[in-house]
Amino acid sequence: MDALVSVLKSHPGSTVLVFALIFRLIHRLLQRLPVPKVVKQDDHTWKWRNLSVSMVHSLLTGTWAVTCVVVWPETLINLHSYYTSLSYLLVCVSTGYFVQDAGDIILTGHARASWEFLIHHSLVISCFMYSLYTKLYVGGAVIALFVEVNSVTLHLRLLLKLANAQSSPMYQINKYLNIFTYITFRLSTQFYLTWYIVHNYTWLDNGSFFLASMIAMNIMILIYFYRLLRADFFPRSWRSVRPNGTHNNNSKKFLTD
Repeated sequence: MDALVSVLKSHPGSTVLVFALIFRLIHRLLQRLPVPKVVKQDDHTWKWRNLSVSMVHSLLTGTWAVTCVVVWPETLINLHSYYTSLSYLLVCVSTGYFVQDAGDIILTGHARASWEFLIHHSLVISCFMYSLYTKLYVGGAVIALFVEVNSVTLHLRLLLKLANAQSSPMYQINKYLNIFTYITFRLSTQFYLTWYIVHNYTWLDNGSFFLASMIAMNIMILIYFYRLLRADFFPRSWRSVRPNGTHNNNSKKFLTD
């Protein structure tokens, strides 16, 4: 493993592209799986397949990130310079996914509807690529991937909505589990990373860049949390009605009414 990662460290850009191609291959393989009829009827096939790839990434990297911290607790303390071969490999894999997902959004013509996610992906890719090239903040990138634990419930929520399964017991259970993981794995993670940067700002390399990135992402996740609460727990007040009497249909991946 160490020998393999040593090779990857010498070519981080190429390594990320290889993993992006692997996730593209996963995307192609998932196309062979059946899609619910209601998803096809509503013309949401692309969104279903895109979310399916995102689910694979979240299940893999969320579990991987938590395991890295459990096995190597110093990862949680020394975000600046401590990392292991598996931690570095994790960041390579995840960066490849974000490159693939950004390309999928752009090349399939969904950039306008998903512009928020392109901004998010750009911030993540730039931070992760900095870590891969400099070998700094790899631990911080691993901690940042804790949010993928919450992404599992977020993606499941949207897949169930696309399948018109909002009244199912699974959706109702996931609705509360989603809020729990959002607070414990997304909000807590982001705020811990922000605290670490602010607390050690005077000596951190390029601290201003990472602080600005954290602030931008913190604003985004708070807005998303507000939308999530309103969409799942206060749906009547959340629905917006157009002048012609139709409800607003938001096509973004993260949340739909």
